[in-house]
Amino acid sequence: MNLSYWEIKTWLSNVDFTVVGSGIVGLSCALELRQKYPNAKIIVLEKGILPQGASTKNAGFACFGSLSEIIDDLNHHSEDEVLDLITKRINGLKLLRETLGDQQIDYKPHGGYELFLNSDTQLYESCKENLDRINRLLNSIFNADVFSFRPNNFGFNHVKNQLSFNQFEGQIDTGKMMDALLKKASSVGIKILNNCNVKTISEDNGRVHIHTDNFQYTSNKVLIATNGFTSQLISEKVKPARAQVLITKPIKNLKIKGTFHLDRGFYYFRNIDNRILFGGGRNLDFKGEETNQFGETELIQNKLEELLKTTIIPETEFEIEHSWSGIMGVGNQKKSIVKPLSENVYCGVRLGGMGVAIGSLVGKELANLLD
Repeated sequence: MNLSYWEIKTWLSNVDFTVVGSGIVGLSCALELRQKYPNAKIIVLEKGILPQGASTKNAGFACFGSLSEIIDDLNHHSEDEVLDLITKRINGLKLLRETLGDQQIDYKPHGGYELFLNSDTQLYESCKENLDRINRLLNSIFNADVFSFRPNNFGFNHVKNQLSFNQFEGQIDTGKMMDALLKKASSVGIKILNNCNVKTISEDNGRVHIHTDNFQYTSNKVLIATNGFTSQLISEKVKPARAQVLITKPIKNLKIKGTFHLDRGFYYFRNIDNRILFGGGRNLDFKGEETNQFGETELIQNKLEELLKTTIIPETEFEIEHSWSGIMGVGNQKKSIVKPLSENVYCGVRLGGMGVAIGSLVGKELANLLD
């Protein structure tokens, strides 16, 4: 595509920083760059009409780990490593809320729950046995007991009669969050170009050459925030992981309030606008869901609907209104990859399904690599 003189001059000349990806990480990175370099020309390139990947497609959980997840992490990491992971998630959520404000993201501190299927007796007993240990561990962060057990007052079926409860977790409106981030970025002169799929990045003479589907230009620095799509652009080991989600039509007198995990976190649901938003099921087909292609499968969608009918709202009539998928970036470690790739190219990727919690912090860390 031949660009005009005006287009080249206004948007693609004398670019100081290019951020690839306009999700939580990319926009947080751009905002941090603006703070550090008030007069810099900052461009954000986004392959989709809206932010692709997971930032506009997630379930909106403001969470830092269920009881069973933390216990499992302690089986594979030291206590200091686990505390560091949790602290990063908490600090990331705090930064997100401070950056945008609770009203802008519709933050609700309803708490988080974990359900245990009747067939998961061993997991249930392990969580009960380790409750005090985990609370003692987290007391250094919260100065209070984080987890407790509460009776199943929601009418869930085929689960143990007590649920694990985390008093410090909440939920947000994902759409409002991303809309607020986009508005904030635009308000400080950050230029966001949509439908710009970056094909290659190369360097010479201290400049970075960016080739998109439609044009090419040079930038002083490039910061990559593409998470689940990272392997299409650079060689960092980030596996795509598709997450399928559905949402019901409004349900009268819906009593479910909070964020909920089920079956070791493979399923998750919440209330939103008198509806149930329900996602998960990657464990039914790990290999098939290791893809960067959006889409839904009959296997997983049927399982989600079945669990709604039999377990989550068994005595309630409902209709599915809509379903979608998001692409996460995962790996063998839970730690994100935030590092320089060369003198002028940097990346902040592999959010591990915790983008809402750590995205803001990873974006800030990515920008601060330039110090």
